[in-house]
Amino acid sequence: MKYYSFVLLKTGATKITDKDSVNRLFDGHMKNIQRLAKQKKLIVAGPFGKNERDYRGIFILNVKTIKEAEALLATDPAINAGLLISEITLWYGSAALPLYLEASKKVNKFEF
Repeated sequence: MKYYSFVLLKTGATKITDKDSVNRLFDGHMKNIQRLAKQKKLIVAGPFGKNERDYRGIFILNVKTIKEAEALLATDPAINAGLLISEITLWYGSAALPLYLEASKKVNKFEF
């Protein structure tokens, strides 16, 4: 068992009406996810379905402090633009969770 940073992504207050700008920011968001996964800093990521709580997705980061998680999240264009906001809490889970990345490569639609 070990500590990870659990991140809940929510809809941010920033509203951008230009679809091209929003698409660029979320393209950067996805590229950042892939980069962090390649570095083995991001172990789990995924979106939520539509809901009334403005929940957009989750990350489980392979870092054991909130400060480290904040530094990684600062590299995300959608978060920096305010389209997404994050809530971070420490989570104690299986030390084997990073092995998920290797298994995920076999079934995922994009490479890490």
